[in-house]
Amino acid sequence: MFQGFKDFIMRGNVVDLAVGIVIGAAFTAVVTAFTNGFIKPLIQLISGGSGVNAGTWKVRGVVFDYATFINAIITFLITAAVLYFLVVFPLNALAERRRRGEEPPPKAPSEDIVLLTQIRDLLAQDATASGARGSAVNDILNRTQEPPR
Repeated sequence: MFQGFKDFIMRGNVVDLAVGIVIGAAFTAVVTAFTNGFIKPLIQLISGGSGVNAGTWKVRGVVFDYATFINAIITFLITAAVLYFLVVFPLNALAERRRRGEEPPPKAPSEDIVLLTQIRDLLAQDATASGARGSAVNDILNRTQEPPR
């Protein structure tokens, strides 16, 4: 049961999603503070107002706060751009490199494997060279080959 849960959590897209949500939530708070503190007052100032009615208009006593809406759009665009360029783009580049096979080459065989390969090759050469007298394995094991009867 725990192995299945671990496999689910360790999937690439689940981890990416979790990272995106956490970073997005934290960064959105920063961007919202920035846009509420600097961008929204600029929108209200540019729209020709100051005070409570800046960035709004009234229709039959109902207030439409377009400065808050524009501010929310700017907050979303800044957050989306930062998440794309700091999280999504680097992960996509890494995945593309893996797909193209630009991973490090495989390690050279260990020294044990190299020695065993050399021994095998020497034994094969000796068996071929010895012909009728027997193989190197027989020589090493002090076995003698019986002459044919």
